[in-house]
Parts: sequence; structure tokens; C-alpha cells
Amino acid sequence: MAELNRDMFVIRGKDTARMESISRPSLSFWSDAWRRLRKNKSAIIGMLIVVIYAILAIFAPMVSGYTQSQMDAQARNEFISAAHWLGTDSMGRDMWTRIWMGARVSLSIGLISAVLNACVGAVIGGLCGYYGGKLDMIVMRIVDLLYGIPSLIITILVMMVLGKGVAPLIVAMCVVGWIGTCRFVRGEVYRLKEQEFVMAAKVMGIPDFVIIIRHIIPNIMGMLVTNLCMAIPGAIFQEAFLSYIGLGITPPDCSWGVICKEGIQFLRYYPHEILVPGFFICTTMLALNLLGNGLRDAVDPKLRGTD
Repeated sequence: MAELNRDMFVIRGKDTARMESISRPSLSFWSDAWRRLRKNKSAIIGMLIVVIYAILAIFAPMVSGYTQSQMDAQARNEFISAAHWLGTDSMGRDMWTRIWMGARVSLSIGLISAVLNACVGAVIGGLCGYYGGKLDMIVMRIVDLLYGIPSLIITILVMMVLGKGVAPLIVAMCVVGWIGTCRFVRGEVYRLKEQEFVMAAKVMGIPDFVIIIRHIIPNIMGMLVTNLCMAIPGAIFQEAFLSYIGLGITPPDCSWGVICKEGIQFLRYYPHEILVPGFFICTTMLALNLLGNGLRDAVDPKLRGTD
């Protein structure tokens, strides 16, 4: 082999500034999650659907020219037209107005009950997971007892005691709705409290409250948000079902479940009266599930920095 000639090579040296430069900007946890969420087209579509429905629920009844209880005997069971964009029901009420007034109730109940369940479950599960002991044993036995009973049965019994209406419905949905979040948070906190950064904080004498707020909650916040987004569709469906069987919202108020209950009587002759609210229930649940799946992938720490 011929001897290599040193003149064939050029010594470039080292570029210290380039070596020490950061090729990728520093991102916070939520900034990185939003960056990855934007790349998920299905999640963005789901988020847009939810935002559009929320905006229509707020403003559409104001500009419709009808009220949710306004009846027109000459326009009963009308199909979609220029005067009534989604037709009318059996009493001549405008379906467009009733759909978005019902959306206010259904979306509000779903959001409020899901947030309350997440907060209550996170607090109880966090305390049980962090402190353990007798508190954990007692609470977990209560959770196991409630978990063994179908939640729908408990909700129906509570509604029969409290009566119908928005507030009783939210209370009934929160009686056992926090159990799933409680068990999830307890397991995550129980795992995190044995991690090195928590042990180091304890050695430094940091109070438990500060450790929970600054070290544990941020590590489970992403998964809590994801679970919350996934719980809203279930709450909306439960409200619709309870209203459908007559245990939810009472007239003159309406929800998507109430509209479905009224429209099922005319399914063979005027199918639009149940297909319209059914369409909005289905698309809302689909959109929230797509958004929840996207959030789950976006906040997963294992995927951070891989794309």
C-alpha cells in the first residue's frame, strides 16, 4: 500500500462556537406538547370541531330569530328549509335554536362534571398515594366497594333522590365519577414519590405541600389533562342517556338527550328530528376522543425530543 502523503489532507481545526451552539431551541413541556399536537391532523380537526360547536352554542341562539320554546302550529315537523335551517319538531319549534341551546346544557354539564371529577379524584388520589398508611387503606376500600357497583345504577338512584335538573345531574355524575381519576393519580403519585428528585427534596427539608405542588403535580398534569379530555365525551353521553330516559333535564330547558327523546317518537315519519341531535352528539364525542388521543401522544414524556 502506498504511503499516504500528508499534503493530501487539510487540517480544518475545530469550530468551538459551532460545537457549543444549540441546534434546537429550548422548549418548555407545554410548548413542546403544543408543537407535537399541531402535527397531529386528526387532533387538530377534533379541536376545531369542539371550538366551532362551542362558539355556535354561545352565539347561534342569539341570531336565530327564535327561542327554544317558541311554537308554530303551522310549521310542525318541517324538514330543513331556509326559514328553519335544521327543520322543526312536532310542536313547531325551531331545531337550529334548540340544538344550540341544548349544546349549552350538554357541553356545560360534560365539562363541569369532568372537571369536578378530575379535581376531586386528583386530590384524594394524591393524598392517598403520597402519605399511604391507614388513609390509603380506608379510601381504597371505599373505592373498591364503589367500583364494584355499576356507576349508572348509582347515578340513577341519586337522581331519583335529588330530582331532575342541571345541578342534581352534575352531583349525581360526580358521586362515583372521581373513582377512575383517583386510582390513576394514586398509582402515579405512589411511583413518583420514590423517585430520586422527590427523595432529594425531602432530604433538603422541603415541606410536603411544596413537593406535591412543585415536583409531583407537574409530572402528572399532562396525563390529567388527557384524562379530562377523554372524560368529557363520557359525561356528555351519560347526560344524554339520563335525559333520554327522563331523569335528566326537564322542560322548558333542553339538551341533546331531551331532543333525542322527543324525536324518537317520530323516527319513521320525520327521522330528521332524531338524526340531527344524534349527529351532533356523535361528532362531538368523536372530536373529543380525537383530541384526547392527540393530547395523550403530545404529553407523553417518552416521545419528547424524538421528532
